Amino acid sequence: MLMIISPSKTQKFTESSQFTTNQPLLLKNSELLITELLKKSVSELASLMKMSERLAVQTHQSIHDFELPFTDENSQPAIEVFKGDVYSRICVDQYGDDEMSYIQDHLRILSGLYGLLRPLDLMQAYRLEMGCRLENDRGKNLYEFWGNRVTDELNTILNAHKEQVLVNLASAEYSRVVKKKNLNATILQVDFKERKGDTYRTVAIHAKRARGMMVDFAVKNRVQEVTELKDFAQDEYSFSSELSSENHYCFTRY
Repeated sequence: MLMIISPSKTQKFTESSQFTTNQPLLLKNSELLITELLKKSVSELASLMKMSERLAVQTHQSIHDFELPFTDENSQPAIEVFKGDVYSRICVDQYGDDEMSYIQDHLRILSGLYGLLRPLDLMQAYRLEMGCRLENDRGKNLYEFWGNRVTDELNTILNAHKEQVLVNLASAEYSRVVKKKNLNATILQVDFKERKGDTYRTVAIHAKRARGMMVDFAVKNRVQEVTELKDFAQDEYSFSSELSSENHYCFTRY
């Protein structure tokens, strides 16, 4: 069983990390994207990424600050850097060696710049959404740039797992980079919904936090089989057998 989540725009770097780190597996591809981005001016980045001039200036600076090789001095592990809603519910500060070993084996973070990150892979500050229409030598956007590369890595990882199921806790924008037809595994889609009257709907901010809580639940309970995820019952969520199916788990709350 392997879980995938989206990255977050919010990132925070500290002076040092307590963890033993790794190099991103697809870093050479990231270098190619940086080469493309270096060609862009601040105004071009603002237009390309649909952001304010202030953010474009910051993004332009981070692109020009990109430095190889990645070291513990100029980079930090992804699981520490990302600080968005999903990550606010993954309690890394409570994890010991066993928890970190589990999350390293059972979680991957999708990324526009890095493709696929292990929790302890080093990264540097960036802003590049997967849906960005950055033209490159491989195509007109990042989906074409990454092609089957992310899927191939997922296949390699899942091949070593006893249960070959990819638990999709990522957004539609990011999970689209996974080529379902080429994935040698079952995909389990997980959704979190709120009851409003007689219907259920997804509230984005709550769903993001719930995805993080499910990752944290899996880590702390060392979940090995996806059926164990049905026991997730945090923040008043519970498994809905009525809205779920074999390859789709839905958790609801009132």
